[in-house]
Amino acid sequence: MATSPSSPATSLTAEPSHGLAGRISVPGDKSISHRALIFGALAVGETRISGLLEGEDVLATAETMRRLGARVTRHEDGTWSVFGVGVGGLSEPAEPLDFGNSGTGARLVMGLVAGHPITATFIGDASLSRRPMGRVINPLTEMGAHFHAREGGRMPLTLTGARQPMPITYRSPVASAQVKSAILLAGLNTPGITTVIEATPTRDHTERMLKAFGAHVALETGKDGALAISLTGEPELTPCPIAVPGDPSSAAFPVVAALLTPGSEVVVEGITLNPHRAGLYTTLMEMGGDIEVMNQREEGGEPVADLRVRSSSLKGIDVPPERAASMIDEYPVLAIAAAFAEGATRMSGIHELRVKESDRIAATASGLRANGIKVHETEDSMTVEGRAGEVSGGGHVATHMDHRIAMSFLVMGLAAQKPVTVDDAAMIATSFPDFVRLMSGLGASFAKQAQ
Repeated sequence: MATSPSSPATSLTAEPSHGLAGRISVPGDKSISHRALIFGALAVGETRISGLLEGEDVLATAETMRRLGARVTRHEDGTWSVFGVGVGGLSEPAEPLDFGNSGTGARLVMGLVAGHPITATFIGDASLSRRPMGRVINPLTEMGAHFHAREGGRMPLTLTGARQPMPITYRSPVASAQVKSAILLAGLNTPGITTVIEATPTRDHTERMLKAFGAHVALETGKDGALAISLTGEPELTPCPIAVPGDPSSAAFPVVAALLTPGSEVVVEGITLNPHRAGLYTTLMEMGGDIEVMNQREEGGEPVADLRVRSSSLKGIDVPPERAASMIDEYPVLAIAAAFAEGATRMSGIHELRVKESDRIAATASGLRANGIKVHETEDSMTVEGRAGEVSGGGHVATHMDHRIAMSFLVMGLAAQKPVTVDDAAMIATSFPDFVRLMSGLGASFAKQAQ
């Protein structure tokens, strides 16, 4: 289960390293792992999953599916089986659903429960309990669900699903795959057609997996360029094997570490390069990063490739705001790359970072300043003044219980002139439990600090 708010902090220092080298496979994609468990629980029969990310966030979703009536089992060979109950067959949970640190799991399951006539209480750790849920509460309420939440739509909250759910056409005011997916999940047990309209297309793992399980999903681009995703409700979902590819958000850390650490050459195997997820890699190559895409293939409906990464001299660029949706989780580690680049890197259209596990704009900017980097921030942008490889480091970074902030600044410490310490590395286990072991195997040097 997820790290509890009372878990002791684990301070960790990344020390200057040289010549990272090796071939690695990163954990399975977190977004796809959550959805594989959820759709497996809604299919009739056994869904077999390989490559599932066994981080705390995903394990929390696995336990939630059990509490909603599915049988979820891990086999000795590392594969998983989900025996589903069918659309409309969820059971009312006897205990609260604990999502730990996982906003994705919480929001997706809210959509799932909203379309079923059951009541469930959603809880999480201190970080998740600060995050607003209104963006999913509002459309799910339109569909007939009822919420009793803390001020600002925050958890803990109790959700009673609709007895007669109503299909809606919803134009999403934010570019959020979680909002889209929550509505589509509610639409599964809703008669008629449920439609979500996105001004900016977001990651499409939900649509791909719905089709793989047998649901009818239609896509239509309007005259204004907006994308309408329409789901026909009340399908019978059929189990299908899911091979979860490597997570591009997790791969970002060894990739950026290899680019920044002199004398490095690293191959990262089998990551998804879904066009709605690959924005960071496009950006790093535009900055001059030596990244070779190899062995392109398709696995489980997702485009997959291996990446060969060599240390590079980077240049600052203006990152197009329309790219934000395809790399929203990678901006903290991009900011680390920007710190080592020559010139300024401007990132705009990133307001969504304000409501992640932490305020990631503020947390990233604070960490950069603690390590001698000039950074300018607005409500929805951040500009990093690069030091052309001459980053002093030596800072102590507050992670605010955010796994991506922790890993990003540990990457900085590997390439900086002096070690960088993060105040709490325990939360890394939510998405990348083997981060330290895997990076150490490439030649990275870490040291735990006494509390």
